[in-house]
Amino acid sequence: MRTLDPGSRLRTGAQVAGRGCDSASQDRMRSITAGSSISAMTSSISGCSRSAPGACGLSSGRSSALGYQPVRRRAYLAALSVALALPAAAFGENVAPATIARVKASIVAVGTFERTRSPAFAFSGSGFAVRNGLEIVTNEHVLRKTLDTERNETLAVAFRNADGSVEVRPARRVVSDASQDLAVLEFDGKPLPALRLGNSTRVREGETYLLTGFPIGAVLGLHPVTHRTMIAAVTPIAIPASRADMLDARAVRQLAAGAYSVFQLDGTAYPGNSGSPLYDAASGEVIGIVNSVLVKGTKESALSQPSGITYAIPANRLEALLERAR
Repeated sequence: MRTLDPGSRLRTGAQVAGRGCDSASQDRMRSITAGSSISAMTSSISGCSRSAPGACGLSSGRSSALGYQPVRRRAYLAALSVALALPAAAFGENVAPATIARVKASIVAVGTFERTRSPAFAFSGSGFAVRNGLEIVTNEHVLRKTLDTERNETLAVAFRNADGSVEVRPARRVVSDASQDLAVLEFDGKPLPALRLGNSTRVREGETYLLTGFPIGAVLGLHPVTHRTMIAAVTPIAIPASRADMLDARAVRQLAAGAYSVFQLDGTAYPGNSGSPLYDAASGEVIGIVNSVLVKGTKESALSQPSGITYAIPANRLEALLERAR
């Protein structure tokens, strides 16, 4: 029976995978940290295993007797465990396209419908389906205050079907809250895929989200458009003014009702984006409703010209309204 030569040492699994391999194998291992796949990691170990035993830190002539196979197996398992512990994003997997495709099926254009008008559907904002797929969330300011009943004008939602055709359905207001600029509509017929509401209290500054809607209405046709944006700040919707002449009636009402935090975004949303969902790119859960009219009328009321900053109302402000709609 052979005895272990005191001058030769078995390297650990990490040394075999990282330092003991030849330069080509080391390069393959370093590429793992740059976002390669699990298969790349396993092939790197395999590449090391195919090298001469001496290249992986084992003395030639003694490798088989000293248990080279178990060492190689331990190195493989150690590297594989590291790969499985890394997040999917580390391997370059982009889940956003699949999420966007799923969310787009829930996006609607909100407006009014009058059969004798041209065009019959008049766009005013965006919205999205929730709960049973027959309820639509949007901004309260998107809804027309008065309708021409003599011409049978009604609230309506329009959306694009899977075959590319545009469908318009009459809608009715179920509940709304002007103080938060949120509204819930309802329509009849086949339901749309519903979006889930996420926990907006967990949103942190610096996180990136997506928003999907109709930024400039029907100018480009009813094709939902997606933008990526970061949470630039979580900030109160109304800030007390330093002087009385800097207050307006809307800001006073908001302060009286109680200020709450909104999401300030670093992306630009356009007028037609009002009512668009702000959602997580991985899960599709909605954490906010894009809104600029209400917030700019309170938070930026002291400015003579409103800024181009975009805001979103946190989704948890919507939950109480949905309960009222039951």
